[in-house]
This record gives sequence, C-alpha cells and structure tokens, in this order.
Amino acid sequence: MMMYPFLFEPNLHTVVWGGQRLTAFKGLPKSDVPIGESWEVSAVPSSTSIIANGDLAGKDLNSVIEEHSEEVLGRAVSRRYHGQLPLLVKFIDARKDLSIQVHPNDAMAQREHGKMGKSEMWYIIDAQPGSFLYAGFNKEISPEEYKEHIRNNTITEVLAKHTVKPGDVFYLPAGRVHAIGAGILLAEVQQSSDVTYRIYDYNRPGLDGRPRELHTEQAAQALDFHVLDEYRTFYSDKLNRANLVIDSPYFTIRVTESTGAFHRNLVKYDSFVICMCMEGDCRIRIRKTGYTIDLPHGNSALIPAAIADYDIVPVDGKSKTLEAFINNLDLSLAGKVTRFLHIT
Repeated sequence: MMMYPFLFEPNLHTVVWGGQRLTAFKGLPKSDVPIGESWEVSAVPSSTSIIANGDLAGKDLNSVIEEHSEEVLGRAVSRRYHGQLPLLVKFIDARKDLSIQVHPNDAMAQREHGKMGKSEMWYIIDAQPGSFLYAGFNKEISPEEYKEHIRNNTITEVLAKHTVKPGDVFYLPAGRVHAIGAGILLAEVQQSSDVTYRIYDYNRPGLDGRPRELHTEQAAQALDFHVLDEYRTFYSDKLNRANLVIDSPYFTIRVTESTGAFHRNLVKYDSFVICMCMEGDCRIRIRKTGYTIDLPHGNSALIPAAIADYDIVPVDGKSKTLEAFINNLDLSLAGKVTRFLHIT
C-alpha cells in the first residue's frame, strides 16, 4: 500500500497531578478530570495509538507496523528493534508537582521486567514564572544515605533544582533522578517503556484515595549517584534551521522554527520520524507523492521511513516542530561511499 503520514486519535491520561491545559493546547473539548499526559504516538500495548486518517483510519499502530514493518519503521530500525516502535512521545501538563522518580537502564529493565529501559528528554513548551524541575543530584550520596533521605522526607534537599523557561531541554538517561514541577507544559520523548520507579510522592494519595506505591529498593539499584556540573542541554536555536538538540543512542531530536516551507529529507537515516507541532499550525507535504496533512499545534504525526522526504509548511507565518527519529547513519568511509553511490 502507499505510505502516508499518520495522525492519531486523542490518547489522554488522567493522573492526580494533571491539569486542564492539554485539551486547549490540542484543540479538544474541555475535560472535567485532571489530564496530565497526551500519549501522542504510542506502541505500548496498554495504550496503543489509533490511526485517525487515511486508508488505515481506525487501525491500531502496532497492527500496521506488524504488517508493514520496514516501510513504517525503516529496515535498520525494524531489524534492531525486532519490528517494534522504539519510541513513545507525549505532551505533559503538570498542574501539580510530579513524583520524584528514576527509570532503569535496558539491562535492568530486561532482567526485572522483560522490557526495554527508559531514557528520555524534556522540551519545555511553557512554564509559569518560578516553575522548576529536578534533574540529578546536587551532591554525591550513597545508596544508604538516599534511603535515609526517603525515610526522613528530605530527598529534595539533595536534588539539583532547575528553574525553567520555554525552550529549555533536559536529557534524562536511565538512572538519573528527576521530577517535573508544577506549572510546566512540555514535550517528552522516551524509549517505548512504561517502567518507572517512584522514589517519593510528597505523601499524597492517588486518585483512588490510597497512598501511591513507592519503589525504594528498585530505585536504589537503578540510580546513578554521580553528580554533574550541568544537567541542562544547550543547543543552537537558529530560525529556519533543523537545530540538533540531542543525538543519543536511543533517539535523535531536532527542533525547527520555520517561517516558510522547510524541506526535510531524512531518508538517509532509515528511520520513521515523529513530528510534534509545538507552536503555530503547519502542514506536512510528502515530496514523493504530494500527500499533505494538516498538523495543528499540540498534535503529532508519524512519518513512515519509506517517505521521510517532506516539507514542513507553516500555516500562519511561523511554526515550531520537534522531530524524533533513530539515527542509523553509518559514518564510516564505507557508509559514506554507499550513500554517495545510492547502494541499498
């Protein structure tokens, strides 16, 4: 079948710390429940995305990938991840502070849960004055000291606290302690995993009125206690450029603020591309077929690897998009020669 960019049905998650901004941000009807997360593109079995447009409308993303794995994911991604989408992307609205948590790396997650680990990144879309988040420790402590801080309700005293503004980025490799603070709206890209160890949750009850479960011992095994001089990610932010923000073993992130049609040819990466529209409305126009979709701000699309040559076209003068994909580019001399000669 002819591939085209996939849009998805709303996939909203109610949580105790959520707010009301996501429905307005996405152009959806207002909700009376606290919505904290919009799972924009998900292959997690418990909450898989449903395609909303085109010939495949109504089908779940996993079934489409199963039938068209290499066309959707890319040959290299399909082989590396055994036909599974390796990323999960979200918009998150924190009306209240999120719990302090950590995620295991691939080895621990596979050993303990039979799943992949979770490294992730945050791009701050909006932040109320004075809003902050935690990422990393502000001093080196031992696992025993960490447990003592949990018992004494003083864990925040040893966490690195960062006041944030729109455009700030934090890369959170598995093992790094973190928490989003109240008043922040952000985009999150992560490995496709739902494994989270909750360290501390301010002794508040969940939506069911009962205390939320903590994972103190598992977190102690997962935590990286090393202290860094800087936890924020700095990057170039030039207009009409695909600015490289993160190039990690798990995902590559580029952010583009464009004022006119902006060409993106990512076929060489042999990967799907997830495009999140964060500001302004835009259109995605596929070069090969001319297929066009509207992508309003607060919405996301998955562009199959087979057609990852496209234009981002702002609708009203300017738009800002975040692209997430897997960098399979072979930088060896042989790889460069292969690309030059168009050998597949």
